[in-house]
Amino acid sequence: MSGGISPILRGTCSLSRPGPPDWRRQERALMRIGIIGSGQIGGTLTRRLQELGHDVTVANSRGPDSLRDLAAETGATPGTVEQAARSADLVVVAVPLKAVPQLPAAAFEGRVVVDANNYYPQRDGDVPEIADLSLTSSRWTADRLTGARVVKAFNNIQARHLLEKGRPAGTPDRIALPVAGDDPEAKRIVMEVVDALGFDPVDAGTLDESWRQQPDTPVYGTDRDAEGVRQGLAEVRP
Repeated sequence: MSGGISPILRGTCSLSRPGPPDWRRQERALMRIGIIGSGQIGGTLTRRLQELGHDVTVANSRGPDSLRDLAAETGATPGTVEQAARSADLVVVAVPLKAVPQLPAAAFEGRVVVDANNYYPQRDGDVPEIADLSLTSSRWTADRLTGARVVKAFNNIQARHLLEKGRPAGTPDRIALPVAGDDPEAKRIVMEVVDALGFDPVDAGTLDESWRQQPDTPVYGTDRDAEGVRQGLAEVRP
């Protein structure tokens, strides 16, 4: 498989989160996953992905010592940003967009990188090419992580809903999440992770089309099902 992805099929996962008795306990292909950022989305994905049996390393700008409580709670490994990226098959970037240029770009080269960020001018400052819609925030991120296989996902759902509202495939009104990217194999991998977490993945096109899932769009924070997400993506125009 391209890009160094080498999932390991391990034993069954026994999870403690309440829910239907069997759907989270099935055998699945497991990966080494790096989470960059330990805030709302990063912390939630650390909990959920470790719970699914993945080998998770979590990092933030404050260093491994600041992550001891999260590591003790979840069983994830605290590490540096470089360690979390270099050791992973898949890396989630969930830091403020303004922090992306400070990431060690070489550590992300060849990795499937999930961009879970949004651009908020009040937090991130003025980024002219995003503000004037010349670039999507994910394209801007990909341009700074040269060589990474960037996929946009998890940016449009509230962290608590990501933690609590995953449901088995086929459940009526299962929440759907848009997934955008240029690399079909990388997008497929991320869509499988979305599904394993209990959400319907919807192909949202390329990184240049990911503006359709950015803030102030119909699918942002609205917990639509798959058909609703498709309709919401189609409602917005350049």
